[in-house]
Amino acid sequence: MAQRKSNTPQSPESKAKRKNPATILFEEVSGGSLAVPLLAILSGLLLGGLIIVLTTEEMYARIAGGDILGGLGTGIGAALKSYAALFTGSIGDPGRIFSALQNGDALSIRRAFNPFLESLVQSTPYIFAGLAVALGFRTGLFNIGAEGQLFIGALASVWVGFSLEGLPSIIHIPLALLAGAAGGALWGFIPGLLKAKAGAHEVINTIMMNYVAFRLSEYLLRGPLRRPETFNPVSPFIEDSAKLPRFFEAPIRFHLGFFIALGLAYVVYYFLFKTTWGFNLRTVGANPHAARYAGINIVWSTMLAMSLSGALAGLAGANEVLGVNYNLAVAFSSGYGFDAIALALLGKSHPLGVVLSALLFGFLRNGAIRMQVSAGIPIDIISVLQAFIIAFIAAPAIVRTIYRVRLQTEGETTFVSGWGGS
Repeated sequence: MAQRKSNTPQSPESKAKRKNPATILFEEVSGGSLAVPLLAILSGLLLGGLIIVLTTEEMYARIAGGDILGGLGTGIGAALKSYAALFTGSIGDPGRIFSALQNGDALSIRRAFNPFLESLVQSTPYIFAGLAVALGFRTGLFNIGAEGQLFIGALASVWVGFSLEGLPSIIHIPLALLAGAAGGALWGFIPGLLKAKAGAHEVINTIMMNYVAFRLSEYLLRGPLRRPETFNPVSPFIEDSAKLPRFFEAPIRFHLGFFIALGLAYVVYYFLFKTTWGFNLRTVGANPHAARYAGINIVWSTMLAMSLSGALAGLAGANEVLGVNYNLAVAFSSGYGFDAIALALLGKSHPLGVVLSALLFGFLRNGAIRMQVSAGIPIDIISVLQAFIIAFIAAPAIVRTIYRVRLQTEGETTFVSGWGGS
């Protein structure tokens, strides 16, 4: 007798067991659909191109002369030229790369791949800072103080970098990195303590801590940390033993910090999704009332989350000091801490999503320089592109309506009080 098939519905847990790890990770990042973030990026690029077209003076001059089609072609050509410069500035010129590989000259190959490697350099602090904000989001905390924590981490790291002499690199580099992490952790712990003990909102506290960090760094760089032989507010150069190793000769700046950032992204992923502490933090972020009822220490979790978030942001500052600049000057950061908020939102507060978002922002930032030089387009257009992308990510219903993308609800995680969840 043939066996009858069971009609018992299978639970989501039993379905998840049959999925491979790559599928589960994909769904954790994208909420079950990668179409929305990809279409958000596409929409941002299209609107950015439209702005370039509408701000092209030559187009209006030709239209005023009666050549409407020619004017429109000029505007579209300006947009295409700008994006071509953006691509070659961030990835590299395909023709130059192919020619260099054919010739086999090592110097030519390095120079051809330099735009791509420089984009990775620009992406590295984004990874650190994005992980910092994303970890806070997962715990229901809005750490808007990553920029200040980055500054404090850079101050601590540069001091260890130039003040400790005679150490081998295998000891000096970890000490300098740990100093940066400790400085950022301290700057995150203070608003975390105020949030946990006094109920003070972390947004207000972290904003205020940013200003304290900026003014403190200015005071130290104009006083105790100022390089003796100059009147400029800049620190001494760090010791060679504290510099993160670079893989190629100058002017290529690609260094070990990129792989440290990738490794740390995996550590954050493992901590959040594979450990009891990470589960507790995510539970607090999802529903603090249920977490308290389950016996989770809300006070301790809040302080831990803000401290870890600050440590990650501090490592972003340490990375710039030890791997790129080798010293510290006033206003050395280009807004990495503030851009990290957009990164965490775009990456849906998942470490893998943050890494991919950081690469996108890093490549856009690096390519913008070439776009400004070659096409004459202001570098600020990249900020406009980022704003459009984040706006579409923050309002996915608009993207789904425009492109008729079906909403997938199975397997999604809903955050009750957390920030930036999927």
